[in-house]
Amino acid sequence: MTGSPAPATEGRATGPVTLDRRPDGVAVVTIDHAASRMNTLAGHVVEALHEVARELTTTPPGAVVLTGRPTLFSAGAEVSEFTAAAAGALGERVRAAYDAFEAIPRVTIAAISGYCLGAGLELVQTCDFRFADSRASFAQPEILLGVLPGGGGTQRLPRLIGLPKARELILSGRRIDAAEAHAIGLVDTVVPDEAGSVLDAALAAAARYAAGATLAHGIVKATLRDGLDVPLAAGLTREQQAWSEVFATEDAAVGIRSFFENGVGKAVFPG
Repeated sequence: MTGSPAPATEGRATGPVTLDRRPDGVAVVTIDHAASRMNTLAGHVVEALHEVARELTTTPPGAVVLTGRPTLFSAGAEVSEFTAAAAGALGERVRAAYDAFEAIPRVTIAAISGYCLGAGLELVQTCDFRFADSRASFAQPEILLGVLPGGGGTQRLPRLIGLPKARELILSGRRIDAAEAHAIGLVDTVVPDEAGSVLDAALAAAARYAAGATLAHGIVKATLRDGLDVPLAAGLTREQQAWSEVFATEDAAVGIRSFFENGVGKAVFPG
């Protein structure tokens, strides 16, 4: 994991958000709000993220890595935009963008270093996995401003780490380090300093997913999301629909044929 990332063959910038599609099928989304020392998620940054999420849904890669600056993911929303008059529109804009990122039909991995606070933490909650380095720290500090998380934090965070711990973090606004975030299930992997950069680790993991059954990944994500908040019977019905759906893909035909010809784990999926 200490090697340099492979060069991207296709990339573009959308304001403060760049999208690079690598030869291994991984798309890298990088947030770099040049006008902000703390890499804040101002309104135009959120709009750029929404545009990128739509593109990644319309033309999916093999997998997605979301990252910020090498030493700072994002310290959260642009507080100067917080006004009572703008609150409704701002909340709708953030929800639309974050919902779109969560709905990308491929595995998404957040690579986090430094501050991941407020709206930044809410954004990485939309990803399937969160990788952090030892310098990362996390908080939902909105309560310290007399407000509450408005980008999904009161809903996604309890689903990730359980209601008691989410309630404590949101009501206190306290900051936790990467070790505690891992212990409570907020972070999936903490990359030690000697193992290389967190971005390299996330890219390596994403490349493995990109080489897998990517259509099935998308169907699994939708099935998990759709079944989370419905009765068990309804969730099982959704699973049966997904079971039938996935068998109609070329990936399934290739995977089953490869199992009989070569054994488990040898299939090369066309996606």
